[in-house]
Amino acid sequence: MTNSHDRATRSDSHARRQILNCAVAVLTTATLMTSTYAQSVDLSKWSPDYIRSIAGTEEVDTAATCAAVVPLDYKGHLSYWWTGPNDASPDIERKINDDFWAAWKATYPNIETDAQNIDYNVLLDKLRTALLGNAGPMVLRLQILGGIEFASKGYFQELRPEDVGYDTANFWPGAMKSVAYEGKYYGIPTNNETMAFIWNADIFKRAGLDPEHPPATWDDVVAYSKQIHDELGIAGYGLVAKQNAGNTPFRFMPTLWAYGGGALDEASDNPTYSTIELNNAGSKAAVQAAYDMYVRDQSVPVSALTNTQNENQQPFIAGQVAMMIAHPSEYAKMVDLSGKATGADKPVADAVVANMRYGLIPEGPARRAVVFGGSNMHFIKDEYVDGGFDEMAAKAFACFWNSPEWSTKLAWTGSNPGNLEGFKTKWMKERLDTIKFLDVTTSMLPSGIPFPVIPEATEIMNIIVPDMLQNALTGKMTVDEATDDAARKVEELLSGM
Repeated sequence: MTNSHDRATRSDSHARRQILNCAVAVLTTATLMTSTYAQSVDLSKWSPDYIRSIAGTEEVDTAATCAAVVPLDYKGHLSYWWTGPNDASPDIERKINDDFWAAWKATYPNIETDAQNIDYNVLLDKLRTALLGNAGPMVLRLQILGGIEFASKGYFQELRPEDVGYDTANFWPGAMKSVAYEGKYYGIPTNNETMAFIWNADIFKRAGLDPEHPPATWDDVVAYSKQIHDELGIAGYGLVAKQNAGNTPFRFMPTLWAYGGGALDEASDNPTYSTIELNNAGSKAAVQAAYDMYVRDQSVPVSALTNTQNENQQPFIAGQVAMMIAHPSEYAKMVDLSGKATGADKPVADAVVANMRYGLIPEGPARRAVVFGGSNMHFIKDEYVDGGFDEMAAKAFACFWNSPEWSTKLAWTGSNPGNLEGFKTKWMKERLDTIKFLDVTTSMLPSGIPFPVIPEATEIMNIIVPDMLQNALTGKMTVDEATDDAARKVEELLSGM
């Protein structure tokens, strides 16, 4: 049982943390605003035309850049964990991954490397366990949501782009915000993800909708999804609501923010992360929209409660799902799937690819929003590394991976280079020329909202938000009860109860 003294102590601690978060937010915002003046890429001009105008205008020499940080003949060892290509990835992503490791070995042949490609939904738990046993890797590439949890517990070293040969000013301010904790930086953004809205124009036409125009608002998504289901008997929207899976907040939070909701106040211009918004009117409207599609209209897959985005791919290529949120890599994946289709499935798959369209994610009453996602690279402190930390090897690797060249290539179909200099390379021009719809998702970057930059963000986004959805969609709770329950859990989490 918690006594009054404990509750008072926790309350005081929570109050101090809120004050500190406010101060840090102001400090970080001021620092990032100052740094934008030094950027070689003009973010104020960001648009498809501007992106195309700078692509291919700058030559880079990755080996020479990294040689200035760590000599190319350095002899050492490196251990690295990341989430790389899997069976659901387009073939080109697997090829680029192979090309990267071959280039790394050729550039730094004397650095012995142990690299582990770990599933997205496994990495966080595996890392937690490894760090408790002082058996972590030296270098880690972690989804943007997870880093602050480990930085706050003292596992990560301070790390900035300048430590490996690059300027902080040449990384998105929102991305640098995701690696900032208590006024210090603990990582380097490797890639920045913003998704777009995908629809099947043929399905739209057959359902009586304009095939060349996506729904403008999230209310339209609900209406279109119902119309498609009622007319054609297929799923209108590919809802994702799996528990403890990163795909869920990445595809639900844009709706929540669009309606004016939030986990905390992360969607505001100057967030303090001290106001809980999961049960405000906007958040309830977003959960209601999901409820209307899943329960009332039954216009989304029944399997949405256990689906990640991977489970939407086969129904989409089979013409059984009309709309979804995804990366530009989804187009490459659909091309792959259509190439492997046979028999009666082949013409269906080819028709889906021909009718794929990409547009901006719909707006809500408050805004147009998308998760400012991606991944960050971190260095783990020596005492938590299995075999000890080799600083020079880690810096060489971080320089190589985050170079304009490889920051661009490794983000080939599904993301954007973390290093803004990558947008000026010939590889960015090639991507724009060969990857259909890439400019649409890239254009969503200014609408990106990072998840709350607090240690508890992982649990809020991967556990509490999906649980909130599940409670409402399964009928375990009403929408009001589910959102109120989620807000209460966030309050308890932040207060340490």
